[in-house]
Amino acid sequence: MADDKTQLQEILELENQEWLYSLDYVLQHGGPERVIELLQLLQIRAHKAGVEIPFTANTPYINTIPREKQPPFPGDREIERRIKSIIRWNAMAMVVRANKHENGIGGHISTFASAATLYEIAFNHFFKGKGEGHDGDQIYFQGHASPGVYARAFLEGRISQEKLENFRRELAEGGGLSSYPHPHLMPDFWEFPTVSMGLGPLQAIYQARFNRYLEDRGLKQNKDTRVWAFLGDGETDEPETLGAISLAAREKLDNLIFVINANLQRLDGPVRGNGKVIQELEAVFRGAGWNVIKVIWGSDWDPILDKDVKGKLVKRLGEIVDGQYQKFSVEEGGYVREHLFGVDPELKEMVDHLTDEQLRKMRRGGHDPEKVYAAYKAAVEHKGQPTVIIAKTVKGYGLGESGEGKNITHQQKKLNEEELKEFRTRFGIPISDEDVAAAPFYKPADDSPEMKYLRERRSRLGGSVPSRKVDIRPIKTPPEEVFEEFYAGTEGREVSTTMVFVRILTKLLKDKE
Repeated sequence: MADDKTQLQEILELENQEWLYSLDYVLQHGGPERVIELLQLLQIRAHKAGVEIPFTANTPYINTIPREKQPPFPGDREIERRIKSIIRWNAMAMVVRANKHENGIGGHISTFASAATLYEIAFNHFFKGKGEGHDGDQIYFQGHASPGVYARAFLEGRISQEKLENFRRELAEGGGLSSYPHPHLMPDFWEFPTVSMGLGPLQAIYQARFNRYLEDRGLKQNKDTRVWAFLGDGETDEPETLGAISLAAREKLDNLIFVINANLQRLDGPVRGNGKVIQELEAVFRGAGWNVIKVIWGSDWDPILDKDVKGKLVKRLGEIVDGQYQKFSVEEGGYVREHLFGVDPELKEMVDHLTDEQLRKMRRGGHDPEKVYAAYKAAVEHKGQPTVIIAKTVKGYGLGESGEGKNITHQQKKLNEEELKEFRTRFGIPISDEDVAAAPFYKPADDSPEMKYLRERRSRLGGSVPSRKVDIRPIKTPPEEVFEEFYAGTEGREVSTTMVFVRILTKLLKDKE
């Protein structure tokens, strides 16, 4: 009986391979269009034969852009890593120092820690400033990531150290920094309010639509302005976040890009502990008509996935729920080897050449600059649809034992001396053991390679962001004769208030002032 089962399994695997080889042949000689045509024919034949194929709006749990289609990375990886590390340190130090000054003042370390690569690739290569002849990109920053944006502005010389010291203390002597983005609180810096959660993505959709309205009527000349919205995976549970995504697809807003930081954790625990939030969001956005780009695995995973000729690893990655992935992020490499790969001898063999330490350090896609750059480039070049990039990260990345990947990490406001030393060493910040306990801010010399590179990148892209410029021109009161025809009323006739309002508005619009 056992021999019969083994023989049957071998026959099924052979049959699977024959189908896969056939698909490879058609793809090579007929191209993607022919593959799609054949798959559609097979689906029709199966339906006619009474086979109910389960509906799915999902693609496999791997990166949308395969390694062979990645563009070359245009920047200096080493210098960008050093800049990002300094910004990470200052963002963390800002919150730690604020809570030393005033216990319980709050702030967020772990959100930007998980999203630093997502932001830095955009700052160095994509965000357009308000340079000469350009209106600049319009960026809705995730509210909890504001310390990272302040930390970058500090390096650029736009925010003083005194203001960093006064994070969340706006009325302090010398001025401070608001907790979250809001132009009323910092009118020369923030362009858009994005807190409470869900407001940013909703506003971004209507901003992109309004931009397109102006462009189509010749009222706005710069048609390459893009609207970016950065949000968290937990934030997508807010009704405002997903409430208007069908409008964006219907209006073909290819000037709109959502970037979802899928660190799998909300304020107080998992987003979908027993599910897969990335797959859930992919289905929602694809179903609404968006272009979806998933950035799940870093470059460390590429050689292993290349070995997966039978698709067993991809199948396994799709089976594991988010709660287990979070467990992997806080465990040693041996645990990952046993519980991810150890369920099948062929899977285990794929990572036999790797040490437990190498397994533990394999990155998620949202922490890999090359993967993130490829996704952004594909998004800005895509036409006819809005794009959502769903990037998998680890919440509290870099915090180590003090909170990396742990459910308590969102509430982490303080680090002790040993934790600060570990953070400093991990990211190579030149602060001595004697000084590290105070979590001092660090800024390289103006003529350092890091500062030169940072300024050069932003200069090439049109200047610093965020930046808000207000052009206030006095408006002359319309002459009284504009309204005289309405003084007498309607002389007994019933007229809708809407009609009268439109008539008044029409007359006002004719006034060139």
